Amino acid sequence: MSFIEVRDIHKSYRRREVLRGASFYAEHGECIGIVGANGCGKSTLLGILSGSSKAESGHIFYDNHDAMKERGTFLRYTGFVPQDNPLLSHLSVYDNLRFWYCETGRRIDDDMAGGILSRFGLDAYRSYDVSKLSGGMKKRLSIACAIARDPQVLILDEPGASLDIVCKEDIKNYLRSYVNTGNTVIIASHETGELELCDRIYLMAGG
Repeated sequence: MSFIEVRDIHKSYRRREVLRGASFYAEHGECIGIVGANGCGKSTLLGILSGSSKAESGHIFYDNHDAMKERGTFLRYTGFVPQDNPLLSHLSVYDNLRFWYCETGRRIDDDMAGGILSRFGLDAYRSYDVSKLSGGMKKRLSIACAIARDPQVLILDEPGASLDIVCKEDIKNYLRSYVNTGNTVIIASHETGELELCDRIYLMAGG
């Protein structure tokens, strides 16, 4: 069995079937791309993987465990960066990082936080309110908050959307480094540069 196996996932909204048997697999140290037209179900599938939505039927296996039955365990090993900004705009950069890290039940010290923020070019902004950051900086912080949880699986929905070329390249480099350490990345994207990272690409058409 593969590290992650998604089998025959179904999901409907208002009697419209969005996912009709979505299936794929991923191994340790792989980057998986999911592509398809707008409305084909990519975000819905990633939402189910991240725990923000529930499938009506199907199975997700994680390291030989049934993730649908052991949801809490699975989610402790995943990080999710949705397309919409998940940050708390009234808090500082540092406090956002601390908030998302503490959701794992652990505490983050200043040295650890500084190291994570420096890695993403955010240390100079640690006291800034998130509302004052550019779109690119917010995306970097979103990824930093997800990676700070030390997940084995990082799930990203259109991470390069509306970003400039420099920021897209930086994010691509972060993800490449993350995969090279043996972690798994799952991306829904239309960006050619991001898809270049992928070991395999799955095309979604009508769920």
